Amino acid sequence: MPPHQPESMVAAIRQSPPVDVSVPYESAWVKGKTILITGGASGFGAGFVRHWAEQGATVVVGDINVEKGDVLAREVRKETGNANVHFVHCDVTDWQSQVNLFREAARLSPHGGIDTVVANAGIAGADAMQRPQGMTDAEPPKPNFKIMDVNCTGVMYTAHLAYYWLPRNSGSDACSMDSQPGTTCRDRHLLLVGSIASLAPIAAQPQYGAAKHAVLGLFRSLRATSHPQGIRVNLILPYFIDTPIVTLGARVVLAGGAMGKVEDVVDAATRFVADSRILGRSLVIGPKVTLKQLDNGEWDLVAKGTPGSRETALWEPYAEDWEDVDAFDRNIVKVLNAVQAARGWIGWATDIVKAVGYGLGFGR
Repeated sequence: MPPHQPESMVAAIRQSPPVDVSVPYESAWVKGKTILITGGASGFGAGFVRHWAEQGATVVVGDINVEKGDVLAREVRKETGNANVHFVHCDVTDWQSQVNLFREAARLSPHGGIDTVVANAGIAGADAMQRPQGMTDAEPPKPNFKIMDVNCTGVMYTAHLAYYWLPRNSGSDACSMDSQPGTTCRDRHLLLVGSIASLAPIAAQPQYGAAKHAVLGLFRSLRATSHPQGIRVNLILPYFIDTPIVTLGARVVLAGGAMGKVEDVVDAATRFVADSRILGRSLVIGPKVTLKQLDNGEWDLVAKGTPGSRETALWEPYAEDWEDVDAFDRNIVKVLNAVQAARGWIGWATDIVKAVGYGLGFGR
């Protein structure tokens, strides 16, 4: 008998081929789409809003921060000349608030439908699991699980509503690897926002890690079952990105290493939103580095211009459909450690000064 061949999940879930990030795409392919973004008033969410509005998309931002969201929408409309940029107050932990956001987004859409939903809202901070209060009392007080509420329950609400609204998008095309982006630009797309904490433990933030692992589980489940509704599901997994969500404590811990950049997260997300041929894929976004792949599959950090090397901030952890995930995690940690070693004590000291400045309010 021939040796047993493990069954590939790729065909069963109609997953598109691995993402080749060296192949160019056109940001202008988002033109004509109506895109709903939760938590889009700051961080890389605001980067999404600016870039996609500039390319001609209708963008509806839902955020709990009314001041930031309203200012962002006004600024982007003025900067881009795109009148179809809107802010709607939304608390993602409140079901009715999200219902209202989706209903308003459909009303504001020039074609009456929603083409892409980006479940971007997320928070970090002091974790009740790590700092329990009142544990000497006879009965400990109820913990604050706000991080879990926003990063897990809020995302589940968003995904649930996306599955209601996306198939009702009149004039959109069901997901297909044979679509022609730029000509059939209106499709049905859910983009989930996980984290490197979806793949690896984050010891100081158990709630955050648990929630982002849940987002990964949601992605792996939905991408295998979304085809009857014609919905494609993709996932971005940012490393620590230089935005306000990275706390002072995290910046001190990361001192001497490197953080990712907002523009690289925007690049990864835009590829997914714009290229309707990509189904069921994910990309990790980290610091931009120059790498050379060795014969054993591992990566080495090398100098820019080294023969056989490539500069990248993007990796696909599931290019082989979940195989060698642990090897991927080991590889990326090795690269990040090499970055820290290469930067040395000067890099550490520079980041400490920046972190202290950030804590004093100079970097916000």
